Amino acid sequence: MTSFPAWPSGADGLVELYPRNPSPTLRVNFIASADGAVTVDGLSGGLHGPGDKEIFDSLRMVCDALVVASGTVRAENYDALRLTPAARQWRLAHGLPEFPLMVIVSRSLRLDVDQLVFSDAPIRPIVLTTGQADASHLAGVAEVITVTDLRAGIAALHERGATQILSEGGPTLLGSLIEADLVDELCLTVSPLLVGGGPGRISTGSATSARHLSLRHVLTLEDMLFLRYGRSPDRAAE
Repeated sequence: MTSFPAWPSGADGLVELYPRNPSPTLRVNFIASADGAVTVDGLSGGLHGPGDKEIFDSLRMVCDALVVASGTVRAENYDALRLTPAARQWRLAHGLPEFPLMVIVSRSLRLDVDQLVFSDAPIRPIVLTTGQADASHLAGVAEVITVTDLRAGIAALHERGATQILSEGGPTLLGSLIEADLVDELCLTVSPLLVGGGPGRISTGSATSARHLSLRHVLTLEDMLFLRYGRSPDRAAE
């Protein structure tokens, strides 16, 4: 029988399991049902359970930038990326800015500037776009960076010192990140639900070659399962 490490007794234990890495890392955090559904009734919230929010918050605390697609920002009604007082204190104590960057990926730039992710933001969000849509409505609300593709967008974040990047979706963005070979880690929560047909997978998009992942650790709390996978630093060997 497989044994699992005990659930960490405090926040520091989660940081040890999901640390900042010494090299630039793009880490993806997703949740899915036991039969692979990415949503329940159109939202990921129906999949959540014990332990999921603690990992979710810890991953946000240790990252330099949170990258999310505009469709997910709208569908999940994202709030401002403010973090808890304890998380902000942890960041300052570890030499990090008080708040990570909020980065929204959008080709169309159809974004609601009255949504809290903009209107209540402690620092201006960054909008990465590969399109040529009118960005005038975002002036003073967000910094718009036009790039040729996702790889160039991630490079632009690295140039700003944001080397520990977290993505929370959605599935189309994850599919594009996989296609561009940008994903270094996958943190996958498996919810003990059977949802049935209808909802999609955690990634969608063009077919691509398979990439091998190594299982870094497995955690469980009640019936929730938490998996952390990573890729070899030497990708040329794959």
